[in-house]
Amino acid sequence: MNQAAKQWIGLATALAIGGGCGWFAHQYSGGGVRAQGGLPAATVIPRLEANPAAVETNLVAVPKPIPVASNFIAVAVQQVGPAVVRIDAVRSLSGLHPDTFNNPFFRHFFGHQGAPQEMPEQVEQGTGSGFIVSTSGHILTNAHVVDGARTVQVTLRDGRTFEGQVVGVDSVTDVAAVKVKADSLPAVRLGNSLKLSPGQWAIAIGNPLGLDNTVTAGIISATGRTSNQVGIPDKRVQFIQTDAAINPGNSGGPLLNDRGEVIGMNTAIRANAQGLGFAIPIETAKRIADQLFATGQVQHPYLGIQMLELTRDSINTLNQSQGLKLPLNQQGVVILRVLEGSPAALAGLAVGDVIVSINGTAITTPTDVQTRVETSQIGKGLPIQISRNGKTATLAVKPAMLPPDLP
Repeated sequence: MNQAAKQWIGLATALAIGGGCGWFAHQYSGGGVRAQGGLPAATVIPRLEANPAAVETNLVAVPKPIPVASNFIAVAVQQVGPAVVRIDAVRSLSGLHPDTFNNPFFRHFFGHQGAPQEMPEQVEQGTGSGFIVSTSGHILTNAHVVDGARTVQVTLRDGRTFEGQVVGVDSVTDVAAVKVKADSLPAVRLGNSLKLSPGQWAIAIGNPLGLDNTVTAGIISATGRTSNQVGIPDKRVQFIQTDAAINPGNSGGPLLNDRGEVIGMNTAIRANAQGLGFAIPIETAKRIADQLFATGQVQHPYLGIQMLELTRDSINTLNQSQGLKLPLNQQGVVILRVLEGSPAALAGLAVGDVIVSINGTAITTPTDVQTRVETSQIGKGLPIQISRNGKTATLAVKPAMLPPDLP
């Protein structure tokens, strides 16, 4: 065969293959059209089966189209969504005070018998969120979602409902534990909030305003927000701040990282701001929940002191108003009050003492003190180094259980 003949045959083969690929692609996308070009006009290729792995011909195999990949938010929601629940709680509120019926206005209706035998009952119903942490039915949510609830109904995304038992609540951290009788439930994966940095992705799932399975996304805005900064000073939590939209009903729902791991429990919003939501770090929520599931209650250690962070301004004010002689470069936290009979009083701590370190860790803010005390053991000596009148001393304070009326 001469060179010209070989070139002609190669060109013809290329045209045949090219025409076949184009037709099959058109047939695959169009679903049944007449051939154009290289095949007879009357030839029609039968409709292909749905989703073929490949189209086999004597010309070429066309691979199955690759589906567009979901983004990481959608993937995280697919993984975690089934384990996020709606919690419907019903609590009874105290009715009118008995003395109310002694008012002449009410006596006009009830006569001189005074208050009726049965006081009118008021019922409050609320909806919050939660997430399943074990396949056997352990659920975490906020204490304010279920506290005082008479009944709790737990609804899964797939529509199943369960009667939930409130195992325990902890108002100090706003964590609650709920148990349902079920097996093989979907459960979340817990992540790590200790290494979070502002700017990382944050995903919130919950049931805000009764809109079930709502997903919002944003970033971690800040970490280590104190309860005073958040506006709930009675809580012992260092919050995660996020701009992922959180609304009423999101309380108790999970805050996720970009891998779909739970890094926090959504719990609070600032009413006077937009784009500011706060979550309890998952380590705190898990530690408290473990105690609630085990014993039904949580024991928080406390010292019994009021403190103030030392700055040049606060040192000047204290030296002038309290007659202290603190150096302007003094580091630590000054004690402003010691509760009578408290562990601090029994150990000898006094007003004007400056806490320099606790158990070997340097202290610069009241939050540092709170953190070290919260992780201590009740009744076990906690070494606290103080500066008093320019001299350093170490006292062993034995934290006691926080009284219920002293958050």
